[in-house]
Amino acid sequence: MAFVEMRDGEPPEAIVSRFRAAVTRNGILKAHKDRRFFRSKGEKARIAARRSARRRRRSGM
Repeated sequence: MAFVEMRDGEPPEAIVSRFRAAVTRNGILKAHKDRRFFRSKGEKARIAARRSARRRRRSGM
């Protein structure tokens, strides 16, 4: 769970900005979007293979 503590004299916009950054860093939204719909094990494996192939192509191997 992402949380931020208020600093003395910090404007609300800065708090919201820090919270959004913490949520992004922790991968909370990405995990939520991944779990939004059911995916079979086979489909997860195909997606992982595509991601892996793309990483290999990008790294030049």
